[in-house]
Amino acid sequence: MAVVEQSTVKIHIMTTHRKIALVTGAAKRLGRSIAWALANAGWDIIVHYGTSSSEADECVASIRELGREAVALQADLSQEAEVNTLIARCEQTLGLPDCLVNSASLFDFDAAPDFSFLQLERHMRINTAAPVALARDLHQARVRAGHHARPGVVINLLDQKLANPNPDFLSYTLSKAALLEATTLLAQALAPEIRVVGLAPGITLVSGDQTVEGFSHAHTMTPLGRSSTPDDIGQAAVYLASAHAITGTTLYVDGGQHLQPSGRDVMFQTS
Repeated sequence: MAVVEQSTVKIHIMTTHRKIALVTGAAKRLGRSIAWALANAGWDIIVHYGTSSSEADECVASIRELGREAVALQADLSQEAEVNTLIARCEQTLGLPDCLVNSASLFDFDAAPDFSFLQLERHMRINTAAPVALARDLHQARVRAGHHARPGVVINLLDQKLANPNPDFLSYTLSKAALLEATTLLAQALAPEIRVVGLAPGITLVSGDQTVEGFSHAHTMTPLGRSSTPDDIGQAAVYLASAHAITGTTLYVDGGQHLQPSGRDVMFQTS
């Protein structure tokens, strides 16, 4: 809102700014919850997906039902050429994003005995290199576009296990640890045009071979007696997207799970 003074009368002029968010991996699971929460808070959404075309279309339709604009864009985040064009494609369709949520993630199991270069490379491409490249491209595009009232924001989805490590999912954990460090480095490098923050969920959705009963049990194994829900993560993303003084730090939304050591990944809490 701008204020113009004419003698003793203040005339209030409402100014509006269309808010656009690109959410990677928005067709399913946490990405979809984040996209819907942002849309419900007044953001127009670019729904990125890899292979889940029908789910992406459903997500777009649900966002449009809220009265917001939405489009779906496909890209393989393991392929550098496709990553390098994604921000430009956003500009050509819905517009230049103010917010980038790096939610898409590869989560394949390995441990030290079965570690391979290939497994680590796959995780690093999707979980680390793609988020960094997208942040770079968003920064460059916003610099080219000129003045903005507020900095843009990049929200990197991390994991509570970075503060509470266990040896399961070795390549995944290494890639997320690299993204955690990149969050700090990018916050330094891309300011003042871009804020960069981390969002670290706890156990939030059933994963892998985990049973519903096992998930329900594991979900209570936190200091607060509950871990995060998809709604919790969506609300946290909405807050971080608009918290204009926050950069270079990570918000743990996990019921305190990162404070309670565990020798195995929570996925293996099956009973």
